[in-house]
Amino acid sequence: DEFHFQGRKATLELAGQMKLDANSHVLDIGSGLGGAARTLAEEHGCHVTGIDLTQAFCEAASALSDCVSLGELTEFRQGDATNLPFPDNQYDAAITIHVAMNIPAKDKMYEQSRRVLKPGGIFAVYDILQGEGGKVFYPAPWARNSSISHLATPDEMEALLAGAGFRILSAYDSTEESLNWLETRKTSRTDSQAPPITTQILFGSDFDWQEMIRNQACSLRDRRMRTVSYLCEA
Repeated sequence: DEFHFQGRKATLELAGQMKLDANSHVLDIGSGLGGAARTLAEEHGCHVTGIDLTQAFCEAASALSDCVSLGELTEFRQGDATNLPFPDNQYDAAITIHVAMNIPAKDKMYEQSRRVLKPGGIFAVYDILQGEGGKVFYPAPWARNSSISHLATPDEMEALLAGAGFRILSAYDSTEESLNWLETRKTSRTDSQAPPITTQILFGSDFDWQEMIRNQACSLRDRRMRTVSYLCEA
């Protein structure tokens, strides 16, 4: 999606460090329309279970997977990231991409992620964090206003992950790359082009998505917003 900062590229980069193969069972937390799950399945032949709070997204993700012949490697079910409907020690790896920004109980989300992973399992996180430059400008891609936005700072993220029982193997701040990519996309688009379908679902088709792009660019430029990925071990 236009606002998810090279989502496929980020998924591939994280997946390359997750030691996945055809025997791996992976959980995609906050799977949305299933893009990350299909990328992992296609590139590594692994089985991916996606979970999302919105049933309509799960149904659409399943249909899209069937359309590209990945239905046997991916499955999607409705559920809460802070109360995962899976037994302990079930998955070899888990990934979450741009999900926690709307979740206030991040401690529960990461504790649940740790619970369902096998010992030594890999947890990959790529999220938008609160930067040091001040409050984020709204509307943003994940929230129309600040009332439903819950960003953690990098220090808070490290504390949350460690508190859930993860060992942080690496952290990578891609804020500058995200800004450069967004600026390139801004100059290559026209005002007449429609917003991405996920944006239409979230905000409505008549929403001023150009304002959202400007806000996003300003927040990245001022370091009000950071994009950071973490690779962790359970």
